[in-house]
Amino acid sequence: MSDGFSLPIAVQCRAGEPEGEHPLLLPVPAGGAVPAGYGAAAEAGGFRPGEAKAIRCWLPLPAVLSGIAAPGGPNEAREAGGRAGTCLLAAPRVAIDARGLSPEMGAALAAGLVLRAWTPPGAPGPAPALRRIELLGDEPKALAAAWEREEAVLRATFFARDLVALPANILTPKEFARRLEALDEFGIAVDVLGPKRLAKAGFGALLAVGQAAQEGPRLAVLRWRGRHSTAPVVFVGKGIVFDTGGISIKPAGGMEAMRADMAGAAAAAGAIMALALRDSPAPAAAVIAIAENAVGGNAWRPGDVITTLSGRTVETIDTDAEGRMVLADALHYARTAFRPEAIIDLATLTGAIVTALGHQRAGLFGNDAPLMAALAAAGEATGERLWPMPIGEGHRAALESDIADIKQCGTPVRDGSAGWPQKFLPDACHAAAFLREFAGDGPWAHLDIAGVEERGAPSPLGPRGPTGFGVRLLDALVEARFEDPHRA
Repeated sequence: MSDGFSLPIAVQCRAGEPEGEHPLLLPVPAGGAVPAGYGAAAEAGGFRPGEAKAIRCWLPLPAVLSGIAAPGGPNEAREAGGRAGTCLLAAPRVAIDARGLSPEMGAALAAGLVLRAWTPPGAPGPAPALRRIELLGDEPKALAAAWEREEAVLRATFFARDLVALPANILTPKEFARRLEALDEFGIAVDVLGPKRLAKAGFGALLAVGQAAQEGPRLAVLRWRGRHSTAPVVFVGKGIVFDTGGISIKPAGGMEAMRADMAGAAAAAGAIMALALRDSPAPAAAVIAIAENAVGGNAWRPGDVITTLSGRTVETIDTDAEGRMVLADALHYARTAFRPEAIIDLATLTGAIVTALGHQRAGLFGNDAPLMAALAAAGEATGERLWPMPIGEGHRAALESDIADIKQCGTPVRDGSAGWPQKFLPDACHAAAFLREFAGDGPWAHLDIAGVEERGAPSPLGPRGPTGFGVRLLDALVEARFEDPHRA
């Protein structure tokens, strides 16, 4: 388990041969050769170069052969490192022989092994024994620089994972805000608006969602100033620490998973942390809407008309569609307070996106093709993959209301004519159409990360549980699109 700010495993980059009797991780890319002495073990284990497979060998030295699959980039190297972790996490010390690989590939191997070693806070049983990795390369200084880059994002990813893993009786709105305030240690300016400031400013949607909970809502604003004089890119995160569904209460089965309904907020905060840790020159901010959607005598109701921060009124249809409400206020605040270069919001927003995309990709919506293309490219580069989804005219038309400026979500036909039942409504597209109304005319993208915020089974890059999805994606986006002040 990490402490939220540091890694549980130290990585030392150096040249030379492996020392001692510690296990080796031997990467084998496609087109490469099995290391000398391990051919018989590879043949016996059915291992071939470039295969997405890891096998344990005992002779001539204890080692794990791990294939770097095609196309053989850093993302495949991370997966190869993590795949080897299944065999290596019980060893207190491991050497990775990355000689012959680029510094970026060597660092990615180590990153994959570290990602696989993360353990959720409070998880039963012993934590992985691994505490030290010796990373061997041809250019130790360049390797150390590449590792420093990976380490910053890993620390931020672990921070996000730890937040998502915490139960709602620990990560209350107040505690969530307190943990975000601790990021000032890294030069991030943090301002938290409590219920009184929210009411004075007019955050009607955020206040409505959180008004029945024991602790009222919060809005956390994180700012990394960078060194450029450009407008910041702003990440907006849904931070629902627990979602009962409110008056439109969810079924009991599976409701315990709603502690993770703040994964978008965790990713937004983690991305700002990563930028600060690696001293990114790009200015950036995060606007994080935090609340608990509870049931109580003063809970908001279906049929209520809510006045949002923007002044627009919203007809409530379903109090289990609370995420788009808190994002409405957060998006309006982000665009008016920062006049940003771009806004990207992240939210575990709809079950509909899980129906559409399963647990492999997050939904990508937006109003700016270049921004969406850059996000998709960053997703492919990091393995946090996206799939473009539409916001059509019909999706917005379905939100017309008779008593407010807009309905919160679509409804089935109720006049007896033919129509789709509720479960067949394109709710992810309706939600995106709703959010677009509050994002303004500037470049904006919406990531519906429901279905990818947690994994149901171990994978090469982590155990069962929170993924930290979005941290590495957003960091890669900023590096590729926002760090060059002279870009077109």
